[in-house]
Amino acid sequence: MSVDGFYVTRHVGPWMRPHLDRFLGAPLRYQPVGRPGPGALGIVGWGLKGVFAASAAYAQRIGMTYYAVEDGLLRSIEPGDGSIVLSLSVDPVGVYYDARRPSRLEQLVARGVDAAQQVRAQALAQQWCAARVSKYNHARELPPPVPGPFVLVVDQTFGDASIAYGLADAASFTRMLEAALDEHPMLPVVLKVHPDVIAGRKRAHFGALSPGQAARVTLLASDSHPPALLEAAQAVYVVTSQMGFEALLWGKPVRCFGMPFYAGWGLTHDALPAPPRRGAATLPALVHAALIEHPRYLDPETFERCEPERAIAWMALQRRQRARFPAQVQAVAFSDWKKPIARLFLAGSTLQFVDAPQPLGAAGARAVWGRPKDGDPVTETGGAPLLRVEDGFLRSVGLGANWVQPLSWVVDVVGMYYDATQPSALEQLLECGGFEPALLERARSLRAAIVASGVTKYNVGAGAWQRPAGGRPVVLVPGQVENDASIAYGAPGLRRNLDLLRAARERRPDAHLVYKPHPDVLAGKRPGDAHADEARRWCDEIVTDAPMHRLLEAVDELQVLTSLAGFEALLRGKPVVCHGQPFYAGWGLTEDVLPHPRRTRRATLDELVAAALILYPTYVSRRSGAFTTPERVLYELAHWAESAPPPERPVLRALRQVKRWRDRLRRR
Repeated sequence: MSVDGFYVTRHVGPWMRPHLDRFLGAPLRYQPVGRPGPGALGIVGWGLKGVFAASAAYAQRIGMTYYAVEDGLLRSIEPGDGSIVLSLSVDPVGVYYDARRPSRLEQLVARGVDAAQQVRAQALAQQWCAARVSKYNHARELPPPVPGPFVLVVDQTFGDASIAYGLADAASFTRMLEAALDEHPMLPVVLKVHPDVIAGRKRAHFGALSPGQAARVTLLASDSHPPALLEAAQAVYVVTSQMGFEALLWGKPVRCFGMPFYAGWGLTHDALPAPPRRGAATLPALVHAALIEHPRYLDPETFERCEPERAIAWMALQRRQRARFPAQVQAVAFSDWKKPIARLFLAGSTLQFVDAPQPLGAAGARAVWGRPKDGDPVTETGGAPLLRVEDGFLRSVGLGANWVQPLSWVVDVVGMYYDATQPSALEQLLECGGFEPALLERARSLRAAIVASGVTKYNVGAGAWQRPAGGRPVVLVPGQVENDASIAYGAPGLRRNLDLLRAARERRPDAHLVYKPHPDVLAGKRPGDAHADEARRWCDEIVTDAPMHRLLEAVDELQVLTSLAGFEALLRGKPVVCHGQPFYAGWGLTEDVLPHPRRTRRATLDELVAAALILYPTYVSRRSGAFTTPERVLYELAHWAESAPPPERPVLRALRQVKRWRDRLRRR
């Protein structure tokens, strides 16, 4: 019998959750007018409400299994349909929040766990708390609104299906608040409102409080992420909210006034009698059922099924990255094409785009592209952080000048990595040291993967190049854009490509000197390269289209001003002579024509990689549009590079010309 797949009602279109077929592990078909074919695996609907109750009844009549799909307990970053959904529950028995009938989750809890499952469940609960995740993960953590110990009471949206299905009603919330006040007469009560109420999408259960209640109850109406509250609360009171389950993960006493999936097992203090189906269970059994065995997880970067540990780790990365900078950031003079990219790399902060610096007001930081000139008013922030933004070192397949979206940026609150005249966050990382062994092992593996993949910053060029015959050493001299900021602030001596070529020839008169002009210059996007005739006086060969990684593999040495090619050569174990002061110079890994007095520590190559490629940059996945790791970006760049970037469209050339005219007018 061939497998036809799962049948879905037309109300699950297209579809209430993207990639539902991958969550289910089989194709999806619309439910036909008649009976599904013999290869049908079942009928899928969203829970048991409304039209989906009819679908469940129809499945029962024809003897097929109805699979009720609901969001999982680790859902997404943002509420709503626009956010990546990490987990779904797919239940062929009932719905996990429906205490009136059995569910697969309930059956799994009752079954218990073996020793290995118990260990995994305990580790996962610890990972959940360490990652500080929740069902939704967009809000920032705020300190509790009252000092000292308190009791947390959790409201829900009015009419939430889990309330009635959990054997409760609106009056349950009144009883919950009264019990919290009566049972903890010496403690203040914090009443947390649901995020959908704060956003104006739903109603709350609590209106005006009585004078006696108001004296002890603090209403938390801000969208505060739950972990900070759960961590500090003495006890947690819920009706059926998921926060009761999360409170159990945090080891808090939980009082339930409904019958959610985690109640009735002897783990909570319940106001209602448990269904006879539920007996005593352990917390590891509940965790294993609710977070490991019952839900299905989808990796947001591969769109393949994954384990909960991977999903929690991914969400933990999102939370860390989204909390780095203040909630409000003023972004000054960002070009139109960079604005949506800035929203990705500074996700977690609300950006206010302005053409010129404005009073910061509520904004807690200011962002600017690159290194502002000394005395620029943009640097006058009144003590607020100044976020200096630049492309990272594993950027894209194609040039930034061609408006190819980057996969990495650096956001530096100290200085800028290419500015040798003052410290940067990268320099401070290397100068302070203290790298953990696990981080250095990760850096070692990342470096090996970069070398094996051939990935560099831009990954352009497709021409062939062969090392010249004979025994002469081959030295590569990479050209740069001569008006680039890295030369202005990182090359206190030589600043022209022609002068670099001359100096390289003087140092290596015996070598076969290969000069590679910068790709932006070759493409006509940026000015400032030595004339070819003058360059040939000092080099033996000019290479234009060969990929950088092929050159780095074949040559014996690099001579650079501040080019990133010097760093890429170090990754491949090549000697590098620096005539400027790039970020990778001054640590004992390069031969430095101009020693750097501020960089006193001797670093290892793995420490340099750990700082420059793991700790310092920010990465965004090309596939998910969310924060990711350098390892994932390396994978995406390698696969991106397999297909040549499309030729520049005429409209881009026209837009670039308009931009040049506009920039000239601004400079007048």
